[in-house]
Amino acid sequence: MAYDQVEIEDFTWNEELQSFTYPCPCGDLFQITKEDLKLGEEIANCPSCSLYLIVIYNMEDFIGDSDQKSKNNKEPVKQQPVSVA
Repeated sequence: MAYDQVEIEDFTWNEELQSFTYPCPCGDLFQITKEDLKLGEEIANCPSCSLYLIVIYNMEDFIGDSDQKSKNNKEPVKQQPVSVA
């Protein structure tokens, strides 16, 4: 049985762990990565105890995130100069 259900907006992005985190009653942090969320995973585990959370989120927010990054990382097409005779 899950400890609780928490919305992703209540989690904090942890750059060091590269995951979303939420405080666990044991003193550690529940963790879930962006990749987990993109795959439809909704369970955030605590690495120190047996508790876990059900994460409430909109999967489309994370699927679109990777698509947007790939669009932004493309280099612009360089146009070749045109000679007019």
